[in-house]
Amino acid sequence: MKIATFNINNINRRLPNLLQWLRRAKPDIVGLQELKCIDADFPAAALRKAGYHSVFRGQKTWNGVAILSRNGEPVATRMALPGDPNDLQSRYLEAAVNGILIGCLYLPNGNPQPGPKFDYKLKWFSRLSTHARKLLKANVPVVLIGDFNVAPTDLDIYPTKSWDNDALVQPQSRAAYARLLKQGWTDALRETHPDERIYTFWDYKRNRWQRDAGLRLDHILLGPILANRLKAAGVDRVERGREGASDHAPAWVELR
Repeated sequence: MKIATFNINNINRRLPNLLQWLRRAKPDIVGLQELKCIDADFPAAALRKAGYHSVFRGQKTWNGVAILSRNGEPVATRMALPGDPNDLQSRYLEAAVNGILIGCLYLPNGNPQPGPKFDYKLKWFSRLSTHARKLLKANVPVVLIGDFNVAPTDLDIYPTKSWDNDALVQPQSRAAYARLLKQGWTDALRETHPDERIYTFWDYKRNRWQRDAGLRLDHILLGPILANRLKAAGVDRVERGREGASDHAPAWVELR
């Protein structure tokens, strides 16, 4: 089974890129983030024609998450992250797909920091950790996939000081990610590439793609049951170099 995550950065604008990647990579399950469209504009018909069923939660202008499945309909089990009923941002979606529980998330960016946006990021991270702990206690096959908007260590960002004040690399952001892993989650990309500089995001500015000045922001966290089935993981970085590409590349994991 192949599970992938892809911050598509506007699904309708990038739809040709997405469909071509789906044909090439043939993932069984995909989590998408940053749909940047309302539900009525989500291209469910085009994805169905490409062989993928979908559940989604859109939002006008920004945010939005979706889960695609190549083998059967995903069954939505949760449409928002619990812990704050007043939080209306479309950033979390959960679905059961072929016996696996998929949590797809788009964690807040948090910039500028310090400030209210960074405070929201850390509160959202805390809510995620609370929910993630409950998922592990349920003892079911579960995976958290998405754009976590954190480069966990210095190995996850190109050698630079230009991002030092960014919310993506702040000690509080990194500590929140580390606490999440300590619950018992396995970071699939880092598990399979323990010492490699592997990136999933290259900003459009300052020729960062051309210079390979990237960050690893998109993660696939496996619960213990699925971690035991980990076969391979990687990034389809060539997708970032295609015309009209998102500033992210798909990350994926293969399970036995």
